[in-house]
Amino acid sequence: MDAQGRGRAEDVDPADQWVLNPSTGEYELRLGPSAPQSGIPSPRRPRSSEAAPAHSRTEAPGRSRSEAPSRSRPEIPGRAVPSPRRRRGAPEEPLPGRRGRRPAKKASKGKKVLLWTGGTMAFVLVAGAGAAYFYIEHLNDNIASVSDDGASTGGFSKDKAINILLIGTDKRTGKGNGSYGDAGSVGHADTTILLHVSKDRSNATALSIPRDLITDVPDCPTTQEDGTQKVIPGTRQVRFNTSLGQDGRTPSCTMRTVTELTGVKPDNFMVADFNAVKTLTSAVGGVEVCVGKDLDDPDSHLKLSKGMHTIEGEQALAFVRTRHAVGFGGDLSRIGLQQQFLSALMRKLKSNDTLTSPSKMLDLAEAGTKALTVDSQLDSIGKLKDLGLELGKLNTENLTFTTTPVIDNPAEKVKATVVLNKSSAPQVFDMIRNDVSFTAVKEKKKKEAAAVAARLKGTKAPASEVRVRVLNGGAVAGSAQETLSWLQNEEGVTRSENGGNAPASLAKTTLEYSPDQADQARRLADIMGLAGSAMKPGESVTNSQGLPAMTLTLGKDFEGAGVSLTTPTKAPEGVQKSTADKVECAK
Repeated sequence: MDAQGRGRAEDVDPADQWVLNPSTGEYELRLGPSAPQSGIPSPRRPRSSEAAPAHSRTEAPGRSRSEAPSRSRPEIPGRAVPSPRRRRGAPEEPLPGRRGRRPAKKASKGKKVLLWTGGTMAFVLVAGAGAAYFYIEHLNDNIASVSDDGASTGGFSKDKAINILLIGTDKRTGKGNGSYGDAGSVGHADTTILLHVSKDRSNATALSIPRDLITDVPDCPTTQEDGTQKVIPGTRQVRFNTSLGQDGRTPSCTMRTVTELTGVKPDNFMVADFNAVKTLTSAVGGVEVCVGKDLDDPDSHLKLSKGMHTIEGEQALAFVRTRHAVGFGGDLSRIGLQQQFLSALMRKLKSNDTLTSPSKMLDLAEAGTKALTVDSQLDSIGKLKDLGLELGKLNTENLTFTTTPVIDNPAEKVKATVVLNKSSAPQVFDMIRNDVSFTAVKEKKKKEAAAVAARLKGTKAPASEVRVRVLNGGAVAGSAQETLSWLQNEEGVTRSENGGNAPASLAKTTLEYSPDQADQARRLADIMGLAGSAMKPGESVTNSQGLPAMTLTLGKDFEGAGVSLTTPTKAPEGVQKSTADKVECAK
């Protein structure tokens, strides 16, 4: 709002009329009694190339045209929306036409922090968009989107776990970026992070996928510029980063590659280029990082002395690009540095300095919408804000950064690429698929987990006494019969029968039993490799012989008779991880 554009009617400071709504975390325009039209939604803001016709302009009663309030943010460099405040000693006036009421309960600082804070570029973008809702039309015009080509789940859901794929490309587009290294790069997936947020929003995992990981890239149906579809053939045993850019592949192909690799299907993706790092760090006034030694990397142009530094712009880009100056000088060392940088960025966003500054929030919105490319399911500020509100529920001390477990490629004499560590990588992927936290969460969650685990403790009936009906609730066709044969012939569970298809499909295998069948349930859980969470106390059913029996329903997670269904409860030994609330120094 331009204060000079509408004057100071009735001795009211223009800044006083921007009020923070504690329920939404947004700034709202509240005019005095002389402007009763303030409750009417403002018209669509004309784009800079459009001139509003004179007859369409609305003026406040009793004011000249020069005094009419302007609701669009003026395009004046360096000008920010005034901070909300009241004149000292002046009573707070109720909105026109409304009776006085008690002031709304002020949101706690913690809630404001969590509302807009998160662990990725997505949080940055949404934070700005939320505070600058009156700037929506301009911001929507900034957003670039690309089709997901059917590679996603169709978008995140508020009542489910969220999986967002974050991709940083090495494309050198943008001012000042052409001089960096491979100036002709088509834009490969140089930095890739799969962000998983738990269903209850109590914890999250940011899994980095090394660019030099050897994997298979599947066939990728891809929308061309003219709107037609083309299937780009897949390639076997190539670097992961070629899943984007190579042969015309789009981010949807990186999505498919991640799904093939981890078994996790992303809901949405976001792509950031070099400019994203530069503009976003400048928008928040710099990010504080720590280095444990003097760093000097001529390739990335990074030069920092040992200790704490506030970096932004070109220096921030140099920090996330460097690899020769840290660790063993490879891509895995750079991944650790990037995770430290994202943690530092989160801490800056969480600071009161950022959250209470409307000008910084607007700068973030401007920078984020220009620097990021999103999938077609996230192509508006409204959708991004909804995502941000979900991500903002997360307590950042329960956000874990970790890296896909890998080992040096044994097929190479000169070590340049890596392959999956098959002893620990499947367990990490399994934890993400099954919504298992990499960090300790609230005490209540610990107690719940202990209660679930207790179901497995106690006496176990002999296998010959276990009576169960096996149903197929989403597993591969024939799984119920396969399991029945295995139980009877190899495990001695002779009192079992095939119950056919379950009435509904299940994501996970379950075992339902009555209290007096607990010893039978524990024996079958031991045989099947079921976790305590898969055991559902309830009522027994009647089998074909009219006798009480348990019900084993094979879900989509069933991989075959004899394959354990136990979900790991903690990360395997040797997996490096860190949480976003702690400051770590690069070495």
